Amino acid sequence: MAGQQFQYDDSGNTFFYFLTSFVGLIVIPATYYLWPRDQNAEQLRLKSLRRVHGRCLWYRLRLMKSQQSIVPTLKKAALLFGWAVFLLLAYKVSKLDREYQEYNPYEVLNLDPGASLSEIKKQYRVLSLKFHPDKGGDEATFMRIAKAHAALTNEQSRQNWENYGNPDGPGATSFGIALPAWIVDQKNSMLVLLVYGLAFMVILPVVVGTWWYRSIRYSGDQILINTTQLFMHFMYKTPNMNMKRLAMVLTAAFEFDPRSNKEATIRPTDNIEVPQLIRELGNINVKKKEPPFCYPYSLKARVLVLAHLARMDVSEELEEDQRFVVRKSPALLQEMINVGCQLTMMANSRGGFHAPRLVTIENCMKLTQMIVQGLQESKSPLLQLPHFEEEHLRYCISKKYKVRSLQDLVSLKDSDRRSMLRFLGEEKYDEVMAVLGSFPHITMDTKLQVLDDEDSNNITAGSIVTVTVTLTRKRMAEVFEKEQESTPCLAEEAATTEEAHPQQWRKRKKKRPPTRAASRTRARPTRTLPARETKTATNRATQKWTRWLVTMKRSESHVGRKISRTVHCVPVLLYTTHDHKVTPDLCLYPHLTHSSSPHTCPPQEWEALQQSIQRRERALLETKSKVTHPVYSLYFPEEKQEWWWLYIADRRDQTLVSMPYHVCTLKDTEEVELKFPAPSKTGNYQYSVILRSDSYLGLDQIKPLKVRRERYNTPTIHSQNATAEEDEEQEDSDGIEESEDDDEDND
Repeated sequence: MAGQQFQYDDSGNTFFYFLTSFVGLIVIPATYYLWPRDQNAEQLRLKSLRRVHGRCLWYRLRLMKSQQSIVPTLKKAALLFGWAVFLLLAYKVSKLDREYQEYNPYEVLNLDPGASLSEIKKQYRVLSLKFHPDKGGDEATFMRIAKAHAALTNEQSRQNWENYGNPDGPGATSFGIALPAWIVDQKNSMLVLLVYGLAFMVILPVVVGTWWYRSIRYSGDQILINTTQLFMHFMYKTPNMNMKRLAMVLTAAFEFDPRSNKEATIRPTDNIEVPQLIRELGNINVKKKEPPFCYPYSLKARVLVLAHLARMDVSEELEEDQRFVVRKSPALLQEMINVGCQLTMMANSRGGFHAPRLVTIENCMKLTQMIVQGLQESKSPLLQLPHFEEEHLRYCISKKYKVRSLQDLVSLKDSDRRSMLRFLGEEKYDEVMAVLGSFPHITMDTKLQVLDDEDSNNITAGSIVTVTVTLTRKRMAEVFEKEQESTPCLAEEAATTEEAHPQQWRKRKKKRPPTRAASRTRARPTRTLPARETKTATNRATQKWTRWLVTMKRSESHVGRKISRTVHCVPVLLYTTHDHKVTPDLCLYPHLTHSSSPHTCPPQEWEALQQSIQRRERALLETKSKVTHPVYSLYFPEEKQEWWWLYIADRRDQTLVSMPYHVCTLKDTEEVELKFPAPSKTGNYQYSVILRSDSYLGLDQIKPLKVRRERYNTPTIHSQNATAEEDEEQEDSDGIEESEDDDEDND
């Protein structure tokens, strides 16, 4: 049995193959992920945003960073050096001779394959005379010629060559290692051992340990686990948290503690500058001894946040720390909202403790808006605009204009707006209008359904209510320009109508819907019982079949078998009514073909279910970018994208009905499904669909949502009068009813 041999590469050729592959595996992915973005494209993007965002703090910091930073140049130089090494190694490998070639005696003798024995002997004599050592030839070449001659003329050598590829028979199995031989040389043993020990006993454990230590300290949103536990403790302890208490809990996060985060710093000058800011701010609960609010890092972070909200000037050293605290705050507030939602779900499922109040979660959202815009809670939303100061607000809130919000300012006529903002010059006025026109205007449409149920409009016990909210985002300039263009036409039409019918423009009382007792006294159309029974049973059976078909998702053959079995059990499933005629439904049962049968479309519930399934599949497969629209913020140090919170709440009980959904991909249109379980008791419930911005003040929207919880109706056929009464009650109760008397609450 042949032996086995292990050998290193003496010539170093195979080592170059290994080294080239190793460098390529590093350089190619690093170029894809680390190559700096085109600086020209970034400059063009910033140039396009200059007219609107030119005065923003993040814009000015981005320009300074792009001009002073040499990191992109260093990255390019390192990557180019790596590519140079890779190309050099590839060139070196391409020039290496092939060491392992298949042995072919015909090539050694310069003969064509299949040459005859006489031709082989003749060629051997010619080459022997030329390369024989006695004739002055090369001995190694002559040995190869003799070996090739023996492989073609000697029977045993020929069999060995044909079976093993070598005239001498099978050789020892050789395993080559693609490392140079000097690695195992005794002279270099200490150096090689030192490198191995440094790589596998020092560098690798440090890298793995650092990764593991960081992974167990941070959550998926890169928030410290200790901070999350701190938020949970205080939100559980104080379910109803006001804004002052919320700011204290926020600034107690361990992200601001230098012992937990190396980015946070405590300077010696803080002992002088921080007390000075405390005196300027006033009452900020400095004497509170409750930990961790009394710790120096928490007190410093709280002072910096309150100074940011008051738009106070701080020193250069504190300004750097303030930017760090402000930049971290939105993510921490989002974590507080997540913690509040978790506590609410635990309270709803288990009970035993009080969930955070709705005002606590909404205060987190308001504080995020305040920090992004650098405004206190009591300040006017108009101060988000450039060139607006406190003394200018008196022109806006005068009796003549009564402008208190951004919407009021945009809805004014251009002449009135220019007259009101006369304290601004022409250039500043144009800048203010450009900024105001870039603000978002959201249109919110809601639709309530009970998906995967027999009756999508009937809310019963145990059903899951789905509110589909369609958000459409436009710029304020687009919306109000269209309104102003259509205003003259509407005014002329209104004047004409008023001249023709002056009495129609008087204030009328809104007609209230009739009560249930009054509706029962109205005359009801007579219906024949057989048609009613057929229609009721058919609709109920069709809805059951629709629900079964969506949830099971069987193949066509299985569906066919199920249909055939269902036909024997409930024959009415195969039929629908058309003008009091019972005919097969070809849409639900395509295997039934009859030329004389009219085609019947599926119910609306079937289309709604299909659309819901398609939306879920698209959401699973599609990954949307969270880059939406840059936020106009005068005092936020980092470019912020425009995001929103969408949720359903019961403002009377101060509770969440559905958990807040963070809409991070709203560029033009977004469709969101909010789900919540049906109320446990029957009756009418008044909820609110709330949309809140995480970046702007005064752009929140609240839309009323009325939900009627019905009793569970068994599928039985009642008398004619009872059936008519059920129809009237169903008409009186809709899934969504918008009350015109309710005003929008932007609390």
